[in-house]
Amino acid sequence: MTRTAQRSAPPLLALIAAVALVVASLSWGGGGASARGGSATSMTSMSSSLPHNSSQAALYLEMRTLWDQHMEWTYATVSAFVAGSPALTPTLHRLLRNQADIGHAVRPFYGKAASHHLTTLLKTHINDAVPVLVAAKAGDTTALGTAVKAWYANAKRIADFLARANPHWHKAAMERMMHTHITQTIAYASDQVVGKYAASIADYGTAEAHMTKMADMLSHGLIKQFPHRFAG
Repeated sequence: MTRTAQRSAPPLLALIAAVALVVASLSWGGGGASARGGSATSMTSMSSSLPHNSSQAALYLEMRTLWDQHMEWTYATVSAFVAGSPALTPTLHRLLRNQADIGHAVRPFYGKAASHHLTTLLKTHINDAVPVLVAAKAGDTTALGTAVKAWYANAKRIADFLARANPHWHKAAMERMMHTHITQTIAYASDQVVGKYAASIADYGTAEAHMTKMADMLSHGLIKQFPHRFAG
């Protein structure tokens, strides 16, 4: 990194964080506040439950694997973008395949149409990250604000879709989970944009741990909704 880039890094990082916080509060409104309130206990109990037999353990493993891959390939895509690497296109394609894998995982429970819709929402979730990265790298605050707003809006649609599918995936808890996921992704991506790679790794670790909780929350909800499928 050049000396000029090093001097400009802290202001740019602060700018990205400020835009993200402002847009988040506007995009989520009361839903975010609700998720920080009464639903916190419910979310914690769901994400901390453990499997009780082999079929439940298999589900937990599958969900954790899918969402671990979501995190890993997202990080790899961000890294390739920031570095201007020729690996960007194949890495992005692999990340998009993961979204289809996640959608396919819910098909046995909710059917083909729901599976397809979730895949579409998740692929939009990935594609909506691109203008955020482009604007952040260019230092374009107007475009950044627009892109971040769209990214949070898509995350809310994903959360609300899941909440409608399963009464044990409470709307406020799902919204909080997805909202936090976007915020944490912005954090480690912003670190990379300004060359703070050690900070990006640390922030990614936080985001990865959060996603493990979300994966467990999804598994718990499926077991609660379809107990006969996980009896032994």
